Amino acid sequence: MNEPLVLTEENFDAEVIESPGVILVDFWATWCGPCRMIAPLVEQLAREMAGLIRVGKLDVDAHGAPAARYSVMSIPTLIIFKEGQEVERVVGLRPYEDLRTLAEAHLE
Repeated sequence: MNEPLVLTEENFDAEVIESPGVILVDFWATWCGPCRMIAPLVEQLAREMAGLIRVGKLDVDAHGAPAARYSVMSIPTLIIFKEGQEVERVVGLRPYEDLRTLAEAHLE
């Protein structure tokens, strides 16, 4: 998979909670400047780590229930899920190297 998975309220549990392995979820919104700035970095991570981790994006305006469930108060928020459990989160714009290190820390 080269592009991030588009997550919705309807597919969130199946793709994130009930799915094995590691997935990084980018909680974002179209009006959020830092979200637009981090988007190419998230897409690069999806391409470069394809087969190792999955990457998904959830528009919090269109699909707010998962964001509320995980108490996402600021965006962008990136949450790493492993075997369906939240294992780490970062809030705000980060450089690509930080995102890669974050993802790699949760590989087996």
